[in-house]
Parts: sequence; structure tokens; C-alpha cells
Amino acid sequence: SHIEHINHIQLRSHLANRKHHYRSQLIRNAMTHQTPAIIALEEGWNEIRTNAIDRLEDILDNGLRETGGRMFGNNDYIRVYTLCYDMCTQRSPYNHSRDLYSRHGETIEHYLTRTVLPALRAKASQGGTILLNELQLRWSNHQIMNKWMTKFFSFLDRFYVKRQNRPTLSEAAMTHFKDSIYEEIKRDISTAIISLIEQEREGNMIDKALIKTNIELYENIGMGNLESYTTDLELPLLDATREYYAKKREEWIVADSTPEYLIKAEKVLTEEKNRVHDYLNPASEGKLLRVVEEEILEKVETVLLEKEGSGCRVLLSNDKSEDLQRMFRLFSRLENGLQPIASIVEKFICDMGNEIVQQRQARLDSGEKDKNDDPVFVKALLALHDKYLGVIKTDFSGHSIFQKALTEAFVEFVNKNVGNYTNAEFMSTYCDRILKSAKLTEVEVEDSLEKVVQLFSYLTEKDLFADIYRNQLARRILNERSASNDAEKVMISKLKIKCGTQFTSKMEGMLNDLAVGADSRVDFDEHMKKHSTKINFGVQVLTTGYWPTYSSPSITVPDEMTKCIDIFKTFHDQRHQQRKLSWVLSLGSATVRANFGKKIYDLEVTTMQAIALNALNGGKTKTYDELKDELNLEDGDIKPLMHSLSCGRHKVVNKTPVTKS
Repeated sequence: SHIEHINHIQLRSHLANRKHHYRSQLIRNAMTHQTPAIIALEEGWNEIRTNAIDRLEDILDNGLRETGGRMFGNNDYIRVYTLCYDMCTQRSPYNHSRDLYSRHGETIEHYLTRTVLPALRAKASQGGTILLNELQLRWSNHQIMNKWMTKFFSFLDRFYVKRQNRPTLSEAAMTHFKDSIYEEIKRDISTAIISLIEQEREGNMIDKALIKTNIELYENIGMGNLESYTTDLELPLLDATREYYAKKREEWIVADSTPEYLIKAEKVLTEEKNRVHDYLNPASEGKLLRVVEEEILEKVETVLLEKEGSGCRVLLSNDKSEDLQRMFRLFSRLENGLQPIASIVEKFICDMGNEIVQQRQARLDSGEKDKNDDPVFVKALLALHDKYLGVIKTDFSGHSIFQKALTEAFVEFVNKNVGNYTNAEFMSTYCDRILKSAKLTEVEVEDSLEKVVQLFSYLTEKDLFADIYRNQLARRILNERSASNDAEKVMISKLKIKCGTQFTSKMEGMLNDLAVGADSRVDFDEHMKKHSTKINFGVQVLTTGYWPTYSSPSITVPDEMTKCIDIFKTFHDQRHQQRKLSWVLSLGSATVRANFGKKIYDLEVTTMQAIALNALNGGKTKTYDELKDELNLEDGDIKPLMHSLSCGRHKVVNKTPVTKS
């Protein structure tokens, strides 16, 4: 239908002319003692019906063809409006505002019950698209009728309606449509709309624009609220949706694997969301999707997750990343949908970790020597953690509930010790290997340390790890076996982040001793140049509280070494009078020049070994007891010392009888 545009400027000009005409007429009437002509109600109403209402109804029933494609011209509209205006501005008892207001409503109600309702009743039995098309036409016609009737009687809205506190003409027309049409056919309309929606769910093409237009009727009929839409369409739609997807759920759960089922579930959820966007009210989206989620996800979650051959555990075993991501996306929509998945993930990782522990036990049972260094075991744990940390981040979006599952699984098996050594010792020794290695790049070292620290975080015996690590750190730096001082600092900083300052304070103190001692050693080297000695003598000062506790035998030191010790003591006391020196010769090292016939060797030995060799210098031969007395050592100290020199891979001292003990 076509609504003619009205030239309001022309209308205002006409009304101004009318007022001028009335003023002129009043002046003439006053001069001639005449009164203006009174417009009777029936006379005026008949003219309004003839020139406006009958013509409007005819256009709505037969279209615009007989009117030349126009509804009302400007002059036609102005004539009717002016007549209404005159009838409403006459003095009482000839002011017809109340009667015109009533007849406006009666006219619309009469047309609805006489023309519109019979047409819809005739199509109601045919249902579906036929009924909705008819309703679309009649609703559109009603809007046109309401538009023009409001224009013709607009003076009522401006004065009578406001003064009498009555519904506006448009509101009254909507109420008539609701009472006369909507209340009678709303059940049939809802049934037709729901039927088309279910056809679309089955893959059939439907007229979405037709549904959208009819749904707008539900929205408009509420005149500012969605009560009619919610009660008359949304609730039946939700019930039908629940019933529809309950049937689909029973079909899919039998026929499909878990990944296939979830693909279908994700597809229909997307379709339902698009359905709301295409023609339903946006307020329905959450309710509609919740119904679908309950029916196709919540009610069968356990069945899907534990489905034989395709459940969550199988997807984890086969690294089905895409399917796991879909599973996470879908069940994260449910209030408690992720916890069952997290429980399966935790149990799966725990089983994988326990298998690694069992493999270590099997190696020991098969006769493999037990020692505090098992890189195979640690690497297996690191690989497992690296893999499933990636799964948590990628497939489960790093969700906290899955991070917790990973943590609890690793805490479970990382603290299961097998053999004579603890997993804390294995991890520390693995770090020791990395920090001694000169084959790894700086990036590789840091990456490896980061992974070990992540594994370390699951240990319950962290203090035990700290003690072992501190001892190994001491040996590395005192024996100059550390590949990088920076790497040592990196490792300590990572431990500090995990466990706090107190955990690493002694380790940091050990590194600080080395840094401070470097400057002191330079000064002492200059000081030693003032003294004549046969030994290139150096000292590393350690702070007692930072370093592990070491026992040092009271070995008799050669005179030349004693002289050097005295020189350093004097040097140190001049700088630090309040500090006491305790010599730990068992930690020292020495380079000894050895002449074996024509061959000369530089032997890298401990300070204790150097003192023992000095006692045998010059090819001397001594008995065990003589050497024991000369060195002032107990059996527990001298035996391992002499064993290392006479029974090792490189025998520096001959022993009789020739045995390995």
C-alpha cells in the first residue's frame, strides 16, 4: 500500500487562512448580527465517512488501482481534517470531540470485526504460510488505516485526548486490534510460526521475512512491553524446542560418536543463534539457547564424555586437538560443564605419570644400577608435562580448572619415589647436568631450566631439593665446573619466583661470595708478589651461613703451604678483624707438576691429594702407618684419599699388594 506524503506547510497555511476567514466572518457577523453555521454531528460524520473512511476501507480492500495509485491528495486530506477541526472547536453543546473520539474507535473496531476477522478465520484452518500471509496483509492494512485515521482526527490527540486523559488514537486502534483480532487468532499464529521454524530446523527453506513481520505484531501489540510476545509465542516455542531436541538427542546419542555428536550440537546452537538474529526478538536468545544446551548437552554429558571408543579419554590418547577444543567450547556453556572433563583429564595425566614411575621401577627390577642421576626418568616427566601443559593452553584455553587438574595430577606421581633416591635429587642432578654443559646455547639452557622449575613446583619436598641443589651448586662453582655464571643466576631467580626470597637467600649469598672474592683475590695476588714462595697460592673466602657444612680433616700441611696460609691470614685480618677464618682444605684444588722419567704431567688434584703426593715426593716409599702418622689422618680419611691415588683409572701412586681396595 502507498501512503501519500502530506504537505504540512500547505496545511498550516490553509488553517491560517481558515482562522483569518473566521475572524473576517465574525466581524461581518457582528456587523450584520449573524451567527456562524453550526455543523451537526450526523451531517459532519456523514461527510467524513464519505470522503475519508469509506474511501480508505475501499482502498484497503481493493488496493490502489482504482485510485490511480494515490490514497489521498493534499486537498482531500485538508478538507477532512478541517471538517474535524471545525466540529471539535464549536462551542458547547455543539462541540463534537467526544463523539468523534468514540466514532473513531467504533469505525476501526467495525472494520476489524466485519472484514478482517472473517478473512483470517477463513485462512486459519489452512494454517502455515497461508494464514501468516493473510495476517501480514491485514496487519499492514491496519497500520495504514491507523495512520490515516490518526491524521484525519489528529486534532483530537492534541486537545481532547490530553485534556480528558484518554488513550491516544493510535493506542486505541492498537487495543481494538488486540481485542478483536489478536486474542482470537494468537494460538493459530503461534502454531503456524513454530511449524515453520521446525521445518527450517529440518533443513527446509522458509520465508523468514514473513515470520519476522508476524513476530513484529507480537512485539507491537504489547505497546511498550514484550508480555504478549513472551507469553503467547516465546513460551510455546521454548516448549516445542525442548521437545524437538529431546528427540534429536535420543537419535544422535545412539548413532553418533562423541565428536560427531558434538559437531551436530555446535551446528544447531549456531543455527538457533542465527534464528534469533533473523526473525525472533533478541530477548529470546539466551532462553532459547539454554533450552537447547540442556537437551543436547547437559542431559547426556556423562554419556558423551565416557562413550566407549570416542569419549574424552580416547580423544586425549589420540591427540584429537580439534575435537577437544570443540568439547571445551560446548561444555563451557554449562554452569558446571567443565568439571567432569577436568576430572577425566586429571585421571588420564595421572595414569600417564604413574606409567613413567612404573617404567623406572621396571628398569631397577631388571638389574639397572640405582643412582642419584636418572636423566631418562626426568626427561620423561618433562616431556609429559610439556605436552599436557600445551594441551591445557591450546585445547582448554588455559582455563583455571584444567590448570588445577594438571597440578593435582603431577603432584600425585611426581612425589612417588622409586629406589634409594628421591625425585627431588633426580631433578637437582638434572639441573646440575644442564648447568655444567657447554654444548647447549643460552636459550636452550634457560628453556630447559624453566621446564625443570615447572616440574619442581609440584614437589612436596622442596626443602630437600634446596639442600641438594645448594650442595651441587657449591661443587660446581668451587670446582669451576659451571658453564655459565649467568645461567646460575637465571636458575636461582626462577626458584626465587616460585618459592620466595628466603628459599634462595643462601644460594644468592654463595654467588655473591664469588663476586666479592674476585676483587679480594686480585688484591691478594698483588700482595703475594712481595713474598717469595714456591706455590702459586690462591684463596676463596666463603661465608659460613651461606654454604653447606663441610668437615675438613686436620691434615698436616707442608711448610711451604703453611707459609702461604700465614701470609693470607695476616692479609685478611688487616681487612676484617672481626672475622674468623676456618680452613676447609677438602674443598681446595691444586695443579701438581709431576715428572715421570722423561715425561712431565700436570695433575689436576684436590688439595688433600696434593699434600699426600708431596709426602711421597722424590720417589719415597712409605708404609700405610707411616703415611697416616705423617699426615695426621684417621683411617676413615686416609683410606679413600690413598685409594683415589693408587686404585683409580689413572694410578699416580704404586701400592703393594696390587689390589683394588
